[in-house]
Amino acid sequence: MLPNTQVLPGATTRRGYGQYYNALVQVHSSAPTRIDLAGGTLDIWPLYLFHHGAQTVNVAIRLRAACTVTASDDGRVKLESEDTQRTLTAATWRELDTAGDNRLLAYIARFFEVEGVTIRTRAASPMGAGIAGSSALNIAVCAALARWRDIDYSSDELLTLAMNLEAQTLGIPTGAQDYRPALYGGISAVELGATGVTRVALELDPLELERRLVLAYSGDSRSSGINNWEITRRHIEGDAALAARFDRIRDIAAATRDALTNRNWAELARQVTLEWRERQELAPGVTTPAIERLMAQAEAAGALAGKVCGAGGGGCVFFLTEPDRQAAVCRALLEAGARVLDCRIDTDGLQVDAREE
Repeated sequence: MLPNTQVLPGATTRRGYGQYYNALVQVHSSAPTRIDLAGGTLDIWPLYLFHHGAQTVNVAIRLRAACTVTASDDGRVKLESEDTQRTLTAATWRELDTAGDNRLLAYIARFFEVEGVTIRTRAASPMGAGIAGSSALNIAVCAALARWRDIDYSSDELLTLAMNLEAQTLGIPTGAQDYRPALYGGISAVELGATGVTRVALELDPLELERRLVLAYSGDSRSSGINNWEITRRHIEGDAALAARFDRIRDIAAATRDALTNRNWAELARQVTLEWRERQELAPGVTTPAIERLMAQAEAAGALAGKVCGAGGGGCVFFLTEPDRQAAVCRALLEAGARVLDCRIDTDGLQVDAREE
């Protein structure tokens, strides 16, 4: 049984050639997005194998991606995205187009061989925000369809499935860290090594960190796949300077984890600043004029540190502040034209609810 899920009994499945009977009339699921504090990009296989002790540090937030699965009225397969207003319809799962709009949903629906269903999705995060919205949606949809088909995946199986389906969709390797905040929620480190990937929950009061966080959307969408794949390729081809930079990012992630668990907020801000400096040197275009403008405005209003979420090139920026400066930093970012987002920490993780006939 997956963590943090409410699964109601009663579904009966008869598998074979894509045909099955299901007693369910609706499955609803949702999963949180995340802010990555340190160590990002190292979670892409095989990069972390080259840096002993690699880890990432991240925080799940209440900008959730959601999925609702119901039986379709006409027996067709329908994929509907409320955010993009795009719909993909096919007579059977075999005919779903995995090259066009809604292609991630198409890959997932084809894997589960669903027939006669409508899959509706929605996301609270902006498109291309850099806070793992696609990974959260992926986890939510996979969990919902697994429940619809009465397939009981372990947590590790669901994580592996979501990661591999997204890699098939993008056509490039994906990272390991983003699916874990979506599944478990909370504040965590994701340890990366030769024996595998391990999530470690970090023990601190979420409110202590929450009252020091501000999250803003720059207005520029970005693509993590392009930036991260270029960096991965350069590393594998033997870029020594890049490897040395990742050694420093690994060390910063370890120091970030220590600062968090020790509630050393000044040291946490220092490490976030160091991470942002190193990250800007990974590839051209990590920062943008819009991001630099937000950084300057937030600093003038009292922010202690900030960095982009994800690979950069647009998307969201998070800031660390003293609690008594949080409101002032939010106002400054709004005045600069940014969209300030809800960054309350999510401790629930994946949620799945099913309703029977």
